[in-house]
Amino acid sequence: MTSLLLRDARLVPVEAGHRVPDAPVDVLVEHGTVTAVGPGLARPDGVEEVDGGGRWLVPGLWDAHVHMAQWTLASQRLDLAAVRTPEEILARVTEWIADYPGFPVIGWGHRSGAWERDVTVSELDAVSGDTAVVLISGDGHHAWLNTTALMHLAMPVRDSVVRETEWFAAYPRLATLVGNDGTSPEAYRRTLDHAASMGIVGFTDFEFGASRADWLERWSQGCDTLRVRWATYADTLEDVIAAGLRTGDPLLGPPLGDDRLTMGPLKIISDGSLNTRTAWCCQPYADAHRLEYPAGQPNQPPEELRRLLARAHGAGLEIATHAIGDAAVADALAAYAETGARGSIEHAQLVGRDDVRRMAGLGIRGSVQPAHLLDDRDLTEKVWPDRTERCFAFRWMLDDGVTLALGSDAPVSPLDPWLAMAAAVHRSADEREAWHGEQALTARETLAASVDGQPTVAVGSRGDLVLLDADPLAPAASAADAATVLRNMSVALTVVAGRVVHHSA
Repeated sequence: MTSLLLRDARLVPVEAGHRVPDAPVDVLVEHGTVTAVGPGLARPDGVEEVDGGGRWLVPGLWDAHVHMAQWTLASQRLDLAAVRTPEEILARVTEWIADYPGFPVIGWGHRSGAWERDVTVSELDAVSGDTAVVLISGDGHHAWLNTTALMHLAMPVRDSVVRETEWFAAYPRLATLVGNDGTSPEAYRRTLDHAASMGIVGFTDFEFGASRADWLERWSQGCDTLRVRWATYADTLEDVIAAGLRTGDPLLGPPLGDDRLTMGPLKIISDGSLNTRTAWCCQPYADAHRLEYPAGQPNQPPEELRRLLARAHGAGLEIATHAIGDAAVADALAAYAETGARGSIEHAQLVGRDDVRRMAGLGIRGSVQPAHLLDDRDLTEKVWPDRTERCFAFRWMLDDGVTLALGSDAPVSPLDPWLAMAAAVHRSADEREAWHGEQALTARETLAASVDGQPTVAVGSRGDLVLLDADPLAPAASAADAATVLRNMSVALTVVAGRVVHHSA
């Protein structure tokens, strides 16, 4: 932690009704904490000074849900986000193999939920030969592999895609195909620098197949730019408990403890996704005739979910439960109530009205990713046409007292907090009207849900600051205009624990 004097910055009021000075002020950060706010502050000896130039100051932004290794790798993968049919994908794979002979093909981003047919391994084999091909869906919940890749990853040969738990278990073995170059310390530092340029000061890392040793090693190799909360999965839970780690504890023990790298929650993936048609719902999908499980299904028996919650809660860990369908949300809330566990519902994409109230009553956070609604709008209308008003129900949550935490789920959506905020405010990415605009939030509400619970910058605040080139709460004629301001926001300065980690000047 270092110290910093930021001069001539305009405070942005995070809380509704909070009054801030009309004129710019100076902000002093000492040893990672704001110790003074006001005009004409004296600069202590040895403290770095930065001129804010009358720009707007907010607390540091957080992304509450990131898969950091996958996001870091995304730039090196075949981008399939724009394809619309299986035939287009096969053509892209054919071109990639011709351009890069002898190298495996790792694709990311296709959304098969809107396709009119299921794909097969055999048709991928026909265009790929002996080249290993792994095409990961945009939601991360299934992958289309050819036979060579299935065999290399020690998976049973079949003629269908690999879904859910089987895919999550296989994902870490991708390194045996492509190596770890994409997640080297240099690659991570580039990713962290990019996040800092967006005003991000911290994130919760939900990477699959990772261990705390991975982050300890990266931290020692210079990947210490931002705050990191590392989440465990069930396979590393006992190791975490044996180490005596509780949520919030530094991963680096004494005497090297650093509160920027801490233990996060236990992550449980309780159901699937909309795109893969595996989100667990109370009613069948509209195209249920195509599905093995017409209403989706849970990823583990109810008793296993409760065992994991009780085990983690008893050891002092919060739990982050992935639940997309309304049946999954209801069951997760019941498990929280029965075990006394605390934490979050991750995604909460489709919810029942009473379950939102129960979520508030239990004190369970809503960790949501608004940019997903931009991608899922059309598919939701197709497969959940009778329940769209209950999707991405941010207004219900906030009005009922649920604490919201915004994130990206990168690489499912870009690591961009301003895109997330804009999506929550306008709920449209094109010329169409807002999708269920009654569930929209205000710019101030989205900002408050993006700063990890920090208030307007004041004495006692964390020394995590972001200086903006425009006022994010400037009056706007419409939600679309407010969203445009957010989407086009530029960041002049990002500070973590008093240390400048991004400076555009």
